[in-house]
Amino acid sequence: MNAASDASPADHADHADHADHADHADHADPAASRSRRRTRTRGLRRPRPLETTDSAASTQMPHDTATTPAAGPELRDLTAPRDGLVPVIDRIQPLLAWCEAAASDPAEPVAVDAERASSYRYSSRAYLVQLRTEAAGTALIDPLAFTMPGTLRTLLAEREWVLHAAGQDLPSLAELGLHPGGLFDTELAARLLGMERVGLGAVVEDTLALRLAKEHSAADWSKRPLPESWLVYAALDVEVLVQVRDVLARRLEEAGKADWAAQEFAHERTREHGPTRSSSWRGLHGLGALRTVRQLAAAREMWTRRDELASEADLSPHRVIKDRDLVAAAKEAPRGREAFDRALPSKMRHKDRWWRVARSGIELPASHLPERSERSYPPPHKLWSKKHPEVAERYQVVRAAVNERAEDLEMPPENLLQPALLRQWVWEHEEAGTEAEVEQALRDLGARPWQAEQSAPVIHRALVESV
Repeated sequence: MNAASDASPADHADHADHADHADHADHADPAASRSRRRTRTRGLRRPRPLETTDSAASTQMPHDTATTPAAGPELRDLTAPRDGLVPVIDRIQPLLAWCEAAASDPAEPVAVDAERASSYRYSSRAYLVQLRTEAAGTALIDPLAFTMPGTLRTLLAEREWVLHAAGQDLPSLAELGLHPGGLFDTELAARLLGMERVGLGAVVEDTLALRLAKEHSAADWSKRPLPESWLVYAALDVEVLVQVRDVLARRLEEAGKADWAAQEFAHERTREHGPTRSSSWRGLHGLGALRTVRQLAAAREMWTRRDELASEADLSPHRVIKDRDLVAAAKEAPRGREAFDRALPSKMRHKDRWWRVARSGIELPASHLPERSERSYPPPHKLWSKKHPEVAERYQVVRAAVNERAEDLEMPPENLLQPALLRQWVWEHEEAGTEAEVEQALRDLGARPWQAEQSAPVIHRALVESV
């Protein structure tokens, strides 16, 4: 779980990049963030029905003390694998032996993790793969040493995988030909349960009262040989994943959310995962500081050249030139070479090269200059209040209704219904129609059945009552 490098994309929560699989935040939606903070501080209970009386709403299921640690449990440090640190597998035969041992219990789930080096490398490939079953123990596999054998691919394709923040690891594992037969995502389960913190360390603490060390989460896993302390860290990431899964599965069942989780896991396993890093120059951090189209053109050309250089050298783009330096230089480029040079770090090499690239952008004919903002569908919702006030009003009404329902269900609003999906529905529907029509439209846009079932009634009611 290479935390510093992971971009995840996961459309189930409009995810942003995060460290140590930490809580994702919908920064553009303060109301959602406030609702999230409220929903993650209450106890475990079954979802309140959409139509309920006050007395019914106050009914809660008691905690199962066998699955929920007592308040303020004393944490124990998990510092070493209980079976000892196993050697890295860099030959086929030891891996086949692990597969044979794992095959002795075909119903057992497999804890899975992968370490990347995206803070250092351009590629998102896995540089270490960790697997664990109780029957076979832990396997630390060097995927640079050989092609994954068919025996392993077949074994894993028939098993349930247990991962944390699966959307981060599944693409790099798929590059190795490894695909899950089933999936349990412990981070996603924690979100559906409304847990206050959903990073792996926090979830392990909450479920098992164990503390994981995370000091190597941002390491350069492309390094060889890998230091022993890094390997211990990697082994511990899969050491207790299945036990965490068992606790969370029981909590989901108690909360009446097991079927919802199953739908989310199936979606995560089969959906198409996007690029792990931004594939557009408009993803540059700080781009909003550029006010003219010629500044934007300079930034676009510099981003394109940076991407080419990073790909050729297999370096993370920020190791070629940082976003903040690129944007600062692009901002000054129309003022000339001296202003451009001053905006770059004083000791930076190859300023001539970057100036030529920036100048190629600012000297483009007007017809080839970029637009101030990227065309999108629907238009950015931040502009609705000025350009489409009637749509903005509808959006505020339905967003408040969805946020309230998410609070009732004790989960972040973006897990109940993706904000982008909700905005598209609002943009395309001037009137609510029937409740069934709302539900079907949400499904057509990609909402899972449980999401549409829980969201459609409150959206419909909110719009009808607002007329």
